[in-house]
Amino acid sequence: MAVVDRRQQVIKAAAKSFSLFGYKATTMDQVAKIANVGKGTIYTFFSNKEQLFDEILHSVILEMKNIADREIRRDKPFFDNLQRVLDALLDFRSEHELIIKLSQEKREFGTLQAQEGLDKIEGAIIAYLEREVEYAISKNEIKPCDPKVISVVMLKLYVTLTAELNKLQAPLSKEEIKSYFRLILAEGLAQTT
Repeated sequence: MAVVDRRQQVIKAAAKSFSLFGYKATTMDQVAKIANVGKGTIYTFFSNKEQLFDEILHSVILEMKNIADREIRRDKPFFDNLQRVLDALLDFRSEHELIIKLSQEKREFGTLQAQEGLDKIEGAIIAYLEREVEYAISKNEIKPCDPKVISVVMLKLYVTLTAELNKLQAPLSKEEIKSYFRLILAEGLAQTT
C-alpha cells in the first residue's frame, strides 16, 4: 500500500479551495473536507490559513519561474527573450484558476489577502525581469538604467497592451503588441553602436 503524503494532500486541497472559493471564503474545515483528512491534520503542517495560503502562493511563484526559465534562450536577443517570457507568464496568469479567483475577489470584495497575494506574484515577475535586465546591461544589449524601474515599466506596459487596452478598444494582435512594445521600450533602451 502506498504511503500517502498528507502534507501534499492538504496543499492540493487548499489550492483547490482557494481557487474555487477565494481567500475569504476558504475555511480550514473546507480544506480538511476536500483533502479527506481531519482538521487537526492540517494544523500539524500549517498553523493557520495565512500560512497555508503563503505555501500555495510560493508554489505558484515557483511554477512561474520554471515557465520563464524555459523561455529564456541565451543565444537570442534580450527583447525576443523578454517577449517570450512575458507572453508565457501572462498566459499562465490568465489561465491559472487561483490567480483568476484572487483577481475577482480583489475587484468584488477588496479582500486584503487577495491583493497581497497578487502583489507577491507581481513582485516575483518584476524580480525575474530585473535579473534579466541586469544581464542584458552586462552584455551591452541595452543602455545602463535602473533595472527595477525598467522592470516595473515593462510589466505594466505589457499588461496595458495585452489586457487594459481591451477595455477601450478591440484587442491588439500579437504582432501589434510586439510592435508597440518594441517602439516604446526596445528602441529607447537599445544600445546604439
